[in-house]
Amino acid sequence: MDYFTYIKGELHAEGVPVSDVAREAGTPVFIYSGGSFASSLTGLRDAFGVTPVLVCYSVKAASNLALLKKVADLGMGADIVSGGELYRALRAGIPASRVVFSGVGKTGREMAEALDAGIMMFNLESLAEMELLARVASERGRTAPVSLRVNPDVDPGTHPYVATGLRESKFGIPWGEAREAARLALSMPSLSLVGLDCHIGSQLTSAVPFSDAVAKLSGLVSDLRSSGASVRYLDVGGGLGITYHDESPPSPTEYAAAVTGAAGGIGGVTLVLEPGRSAVGNSCVMLARVLYIKRTPARTFVIVDAAMNDLVRPSLYGAYHGIRPVSEPSGGAPLSRVSVVGPVCESGDFLARDRELPPLASGDLIAVFGAGAYGFSMSSNYNSRPRAAEVLAEGSSWRTVRARESYEDLARGESL
Repeated sequence: MDYFTYIKGELHAEGVPVSDVAREAGTPVFIYSGGSFASSLTGLRDAFGVTPVLVCYSVKAASNLALLKKVADLGMGADIVSGGELYRALRAGIPASRVVFSGVGKTGREMAEALDAGIMMFNLESLAEMELLARVASERGRTAPVSLRVNPDVDPGTHPYVATGLRESKFGIPWGEAREAARLALSMPSLSLVGLDCHIGSQLTSAVPFSDAVAKLSGLVSDLRSSGASVRYLDVGGGLGITYHDESPPSPTEYAAAVTGAAGGIGGVTLVLEPGRSAVGNSCVMLARVLYIKRTPARTFVIVDAAMNDLVRPSLYGAYHGIRPVSEPSGGAPLSRVSVVGPVCESGDFLARDRELPPLASGDLIAVFGAGAYGFSMSSNYNSRPRAAEVLAEGSSWRTVRARESYEDLARGESL
C-alpha cells in the first residue's frame, strides 16, 4: 500500500492533505505515516512465520517518542546505541527486557544505566569493552547478559560509509578472534554469554550477504555451545534496504527465507532483527517551501527553506531522494533540469543536483521522499537554524509529535 499519494491533485499522507500540515505546522516539516511504519514492522515480523523472532527497532533511524510508542504497542523491542536512546525507549514504554544495547563506544555510565534498567543484552564489540562491562557489573553486584558482535568479513555491497561487516571496519570482534573472546566472556563470573550478533551494513539490496553472514554465525553457535555457552539469541542485525530511486531490495519474505535458510541448522535460538531504515525510511516525507528560483549561466537553482542541516544524507552520502511537487503536475508538464538547494552557507547544501522536475515557483511546496531514516535524527542546528517539526499522520488526522524549535531553544543551556 502507498501511504503517500495524490488525491484530487494534492499529495496526501494517508488521508491528510500535506498542505494542511504545512499551513499549520510550517516548513520544513517531517510527516510520518503511522500506518506505513506499523505495516513495515509487522510485515517483517510476520515474514518469519513460526520461527521465533524478536523485532528490535533501531532507534537511531528515527527516535521520536510517538514512533517508539508504536513499537511498544506492537510488542516489539529496541536496538539502542546510547544512554539517551535507552532513556527514549523506556520513556516510550518499551520494556527493558526487549532492549539490545549495540555500539562500539559504550561508556561505564551507560553500562550502569542499562544494567540497572535490566536490559535484554549488550552486544559487545571489543575485548576492552568486555572488560569494562565485567567490572561495572561486578561493582553493581549484577550479571550482565552479553552477546558477541562478530565481524564476519562479509562484503555487503553498499556505500562505504554504511558498510560495517568488513575486516577494516571499526565494528565487531574480528572473526579470527571470536572464539577466544567467547572463552574470555565465559571465564568472567559477572558476564553471561547468551548470544551472537552481526550487522554487516545498511541499505543492502541483495539477500546474499545476509545469508553468508548468518551461515558463518550459525557454525560458531555450535562451537560455543560445545564450550559451555548457553547461546539462545542470534542477532542478525538490520540493514535491509529500501527503494529511494531505482533500487530493488529483497522483500521481507525473501529476506526471511535467506536468514532462516542460513540459520536452519541450529535450534533453540530466537532470531533478533534490528530494522531501522526498512521500517521508517519510506514512512516519511519532508515538506519544504520554494523561496526563490535563481537562474545562472551554469545552472537553475530552486532555493527552498529546507537545508543540509534538516536532511544531510544528500550532502553526506550523495544520497538520492525523490522530490515531487505537493500539487500534482499535469501529465504534459514540461520538465527542466534544476538543482534543489537550501539556505545554508555551504556549496554542499543541496537536496538534489541536476534533477528533472516540473515547473516550480516561489511559494510552491515540494515533498522530499524517503526522509524517515536518518532524516530528523541526523539533523542539526548548523547556521543556527531551529530544527524542524515532526508530525504523525494516521487516517484522516494528524498531530505534532515534536514541536519546531524556537530561537530560545537554540541558546538553551548557554551563558554569556
